[in-house]
Amino acid sequence: MQTSFAPIVVFDLDGTLADTAPDLVTTLNVILAQEGLPPLPLKKARNLIGAGARALIERGFEAVGRELTPAHLDELYRDFLAYYAKNLCVETRLYPGVVEALDRLDAEGFRLAVCTNKVERHSVRLLEALGIWERFAAICGRDTFPYIKPDPRHLTLTIDKADGDPRQAVMVGDSRADITTAKAAGVPAVAVSFGYTDIPVRALDPDVVIDRFDQLFEAVQDLSPIRVG
Repeated sequence: MQTSFAPIVVFDLDGTLADTAPDLVTTLNVILAQEGLPPLPLKKARNLIGAGARALIERGFEAVGRELTPAHLDELYRDFLAYYAKNLCVETRLYPGVVEALDRLDAEGFRLAVCTNKVERHSVRLLEALGIWERFAAICGRDTFPYIKPDPRHLTLTIDKADGDPRQAVMVGDSRADITTAKAAGVPAVAVSFGYTDIPVRALDPDVVIDRFDQLFEAVQDLSPIRVG
């Protein structure tokens, strides 16, 4: 049985738990086509992901050489969310080993949560479609609090909402935003090497880098051992 404040592992979503790039880039390309612009190939666009849909649109338009006014960005952001809401789990898949890693952490007494710059309703619906949403004590998106990553309060408030112990918390992510957030919050960071980042994740100086989810439990245990009594 978990205590009121349990050791906790907080996950990013896009590029960490799930390979969401195919559906996000498809949605971006719908928006680009709407503006008469050419599509971006998945290989080029996947590393534009990581800071939420609004930033993805900005980066996508920058990549094709088009500037956006704030008002037009707001309009396209609404269009993006509307299309993505209907297509958020067409090609998206969990990374190999995610379910087994969550099982192991849960069995060892860790509480689990998600802290993502995706909007909360999309995050919950996606995790539900992927069959793992009930495993998380909290699923917090860009609109859950007044703060988003890399503001450390996005992470610390997620930990609070999940009744996790901030002294025994670990953040698992794939991008600069995740690692910067964890460092600012004083929380150890585990980075996955297979996510979405514009520079090699090791250059961001996380505490640990893993290449597969079967390495996660050992990394978390080393960074946040469960204290008894």
